[in-house]
Amino acid sequence: DYVTKDTDILAAFRVTPQPGVPPEEAGAAVAAESSTGTWTTVWTDGLTSLDRYKGRCYNIEPVAGEENQYICYVAYPLDLFEEGSVTNMFTSIVGNVFGFKALRALRLEDLRVPPAYSKTFQGPPHGIQVERDKL
Repeated sequence: DYVTKDTDILAAFRVTPQPGVPPEEAGAAVAAESSTGTWTTVWTDGLTSLDRYKGRCYNIEPVAGEENQYICYVAYPLDLFEEGSVTNMFTSIVGNVFGFKALRALRLEDLRVPPAYSKTFQGPPHGIQVERDKL
C-alpha cells in the first residue's frame, strides 16, 4: 500500500526465492536487508525510529515465462543515504543483500535516482569542461 514519493530512490530486483518462501516475504526481506534490517540485536535499536529509514517493497510482478521469478520494486527514502555519495548508496542497496539465504538468486535490474539526490553531487573538481577537454 506504499505510494512512492518523487524523492525516493527506486530499485527493481529480479528475485528467485528459495522453495517455500513466498514472493511477498522475499520482497520484504530484500527491502529490509538492503536498508535497516539486521539479524543481530543492536544496542541502538531503541534510539531511532527505523520507519523513517526503511526500504519498502511496494510492488511484486511475476517475470513472464520464468517460473518462480519475480520483479520486486523497492523504494528507499533519501534520508537513508549520505548526500553526494554513490558508494554509500550502492553499498546500502546491493552490499549485503545478495548473500541472503531466503533467496536462490537476486539481481538488480533497474535503479532510479531522483533529481533531489543527483543534485547533492558536486561534479568534477575542475568543472565539466575540463573533463570534456580530456576526452
